[in-house]
Amino acid sequence: MPKRRADVQRNEKALLDAAAAAFVAAGVDAPVRDIAARAGVGVGTVYRHFPSRADLVVAVYRHQVEELARQGPEYLESEPTPYAALLRWVDGFVDFLITKHGLPGGDALLHKYFLDQLLPVCDELLAAAGIKDVRAFELMLAIGNLCIGPSDNDRYDARRMVGFLMAGLTA
Repeated sequence: MPKRRADVQRNEKALLDAAAAAFVAAGVDAPVRDIAARAGVGVGTVYRHFPSRADLVVAVYRHQVEELARQGPEYLESEPTPYAALLRWVDGFVDFLITKHGLPGGDALLHKYFLDQLLPVCDELLAAAGIKDVRAFELMLAIGNLCIGPSDNDRYDARRMVGFLMAGLTA
């Protein structure tokens, strides 16, 4: 497969980041012109990279999973403690879960991709932090359930609930 030009790769990453931010702000039905504006490109560039909204939504999902998978080891190197690395990664995981509301969660292949990419990273972070009695799948499922929360209650704070869960890991 031929190597893509650097500007094409930059545009695609900018589009994926902009689309993720737009999806958080307005849901997966965010107008393409808003996504293009956030990315600093024209609407035509969006459609050149992602011919349909479904293509864009799936690409955002995969991009975010890949970013989370890449960040785990990075945080272990850059944070002062393994537990701080775990907390930082969990914070990004919460962002991802909030962003993915409305994304194709029912797709079995995407779900498998999600698990294949993120379970090993979470396991590595838990082991490095010395947390032996919690498995990655359990932690990620618990965080996911906390992030669902009651959508009709604006007083519910998923980040606060996840903070309580994470504090409990060290008790």
